[in-house]
Amino acid sequence: MTAPAHPSFTQWYCEGDQASYVRMLKSPGGILNLLEVERPAGDMSRPAVSDIVLYQDLLGGSRVSGDLGGGRFNVISKKGDFALAAPNFATEAIMDESHRLRSLAFPMEQWQRMLDEASDGGSFDLPLAYGRMFDSPAIRSALRTLWTLCEEDGAPSRLLARAAGFEILAQLCQLGGRPLVTVRGGLAPWAERRSMEYMRERLSEDITLDELAAEARLSPFYFARMFKQSVGVPPRVYLTRLRMEKTCELLETTDLSVTEIALEVGYSSNQVLARVFMKHRHMSPTDYRRAVREPSRLIALQ
Repeated sequence: MTAPAHPSFTQWYCEGDQASYVRMLKSPGGILNLLEVERPAGDMSRPAVSDIVLYQDLLGGSRVSGDLGGGRFNVISKKGDFALAAPNFATEAIMDESHRLRSLAFPMEQWQRMLDEASDGGSFDLPLAYGRMFDSPAIRSALRTLWTLCEEDGAPSRLLARAAGFEILAQLCQLGGRPLVTVRGGLAPWAERRSMEYMRERLSEDITLDELAAEARLSPFYFARMFKQSVGVPPRVYLTRLRMEKTCELLETTDLSVTEIALEVGYSSNQVLARVFMKHRHMSPTDYRRAVREPSRLIALQ
């Protein structure tokens, strides 16, 4: 491994002579960095950075050769395929066609503690995964969700960003032959009760997994898994349920605008609330309000 020459992958890409290739950059809560670039054929090698970086080839059909930290490779890429680059490694990559890439960078200061804990006290490393081209429906789905939320909302919540990032890292660990430790047993009753109360009390805020875990006196890694075993769904899903319940209550009992309700339940705009509400209630907030206040409309909408 090489000592990192730049603090982060994103900084190297956006502050140097690569900046003209950048088409999109999002950084939800500093937890993850999402980058999309469009480049001509040629050398896309870079110096060592401290981040783990996952690449997705959006076009495919290019011959790619180099070393991303797991030994030399020479392959033809396929549309949608992924490749993982090791942290603290000066990567080499040559592509013989113009290409469009999405990158997901994990800043290690945000993830190191959780990854070491998930590795059961061992040092986190995935030598079997670095540099190979692979497909993963689970990673593709999680990354697509993150990208969609970034395009529509500017940035997903920090809780969702952490959850999506960990889901992707768990899949990478599985592919790299280092599956994460299994957590057995749920939360203590007091911890389950307190974490639910905390979500209700701060429904309008962008709370984090770390804050929830601290309320239960657990690490984020163990809290997330124990919460799911106790409640049946991950914290981010439970939080969305609470927000939908509160939204329905406010639509039924107040004359607050949809924009005001969105802010009250933790969404940045009425458009974001409408999108989530439609997904879970199969109608818009406005139609829901009309339906509950005029029952004949509810029959027509069903």
